[in-house]
Amino acid sequence: MPEWSWSRWPAREGLEREAESQARRTLTALGRAVLLVTVVWGTFSRGVYTGWEVVAAAAGLLAAVGLCAAYLRAAREQRLTRSLVLAAALIGSAWLADGLQAYLMADFVWAGLAVTAAVRLPAVPAAVVATTALASYTAASWESWLSITVTVGGLGVLGYLLRLDAEARGTARRLLAQERAARAAEAESTALAERARIAREIHDVLAHSLSAQLVHLEAARLMLDSGTDRERIRERVVAARRMAQDGLAETRQALSALRGELPPVGEFLVELTGRERAVLTVTGTPRPLPAEAGLAVRRTAQETLTNVRKHAPGAHCTVELRYLPDEVELEVRNGRPVRAGASAELAGSGGGYGLLGMRERAELLGGTLLAGRHEGGWRVLLRVPA
Repeated sequence: MPEWSWSRWPAREGLEREAESQARRTLTALGRAVLLVTVVWGTFSRGVYTGWEVVAAAAGLLAAVGLCAAYLRAAREQRLTRSLVLAAALIGSAWLADGLQAYLMADFVWAGLAVTAAVRLPAVPAAVVATTALASYTAASWESWLSITVTVGGLGVLGYLLRLDAEARGTARRLLAQERAARAAEAESTALAERARIAREIHDVLAHSLSAQLVHLEAARLMLDSGTDRERIRERVVAARRMAQDGLAETRQALSALRGELPPVGEFLVELTGRERAVLTVTGTPRPLPAEAGLAVRRTAQETLTNVRKHAPGAHCTVELRYLPDEVELEVRNGRPVRAGASAELAGSGGGYGLLGMRERAELLGGTLLAGRHEGGWRVLLRVPA
């Protein structure tokens, strides 16, 4: 046994009444009641006491019960000095009872003190108290040495087993508390992850929809400043209105995605590239993708094409989806912008968080996202397990 455990109190959790089952509490209460009745009957049934001696014996019995209750309370509160003082008082009162011929009461006090000390006190004080109590019982007993040896050994084993039981119940309660704390932390972590996922969805939808509208509205403003005819300005405003409608539809799609109701990735990319006038190529054998991987492909394609429209208007754009054995890749490339002046004016119409959000989404899935200049244009490569 480790040295530090000799001075360690038994697990408080194992001694609390909440750690006991209802049946155990009922049996404990019945056992104490039977014990008290037995002691009272054994003390007064022999007719040793008469007159005021009966009153004195009853008072002594009540005092012993009070000392036992105070001792148990001090041990439960883990107050060592008070527990040892009360244990000494109980041993002395048992000797007094033995001298006054209340032999049964004395034996029960010594035996009960030995067992409860083994269960409730630190190992060293418990050994001292239990040894003293059992030695007192041995010295005062008139039984044979065989009977005394069996009784003392049985009490020692009983105290040791009850201490192990209390420790086991305390350990079980601590493990249960740790498990509950771990579950609460896991639930909180899951809630935070879900909030982060919803935040990414809101950003992706709004960034795509609102930035597209800003592009057309900014173009309309530039046309107004340059005195362009009203028909071309009207086209831009109508386009912005159409983008708002598309954004509303995408918001509904995002809500469906949060509920796990996702359309196939291929269909989504066909519709998206058709609307953005990009060239789509699919290599490998198409297969259903996990929800998060499919969502990452959708949002990366959506965000990247939005950036192409903003920063490289009119540039040739290609989208390639590759189904690999254990992964899926999405590569989006664009060439030089056709209208360089418009690019400079419209490049500041977004929030600037799209690339960071795409990379964060990929890393959360154990994938990667590469983005940078490529052959005079821009290239984004997403690779996620699927």
